[in-house]
Amino acid sequence: MVVIYVLLGISVLMASIFLLVFLWNLRSGQYEDDYTPAIRMLFDDTVPAQNVKNPQKNNQTNQ
Repeated sequence: MVVIYVLLGISVLMASIFLLVFLWNLRSGQYEDDYTPAIRMLFDDTVPAQNVKNPQKNNQTNQ
């Protein structure tokens, strides 16, 4: 029976720690940019230098 009280105390402690970390991130501006992740896939990626040297080789390996 004592184990249940220990586990309950540990779970309440962990939940309060997670809540404090979430509130800290919220106040520090972690979740302010809600526009960029939605359009990130529309941005062009840069082509690595190794792909530019021999594009024919990359086409053969991707097929």
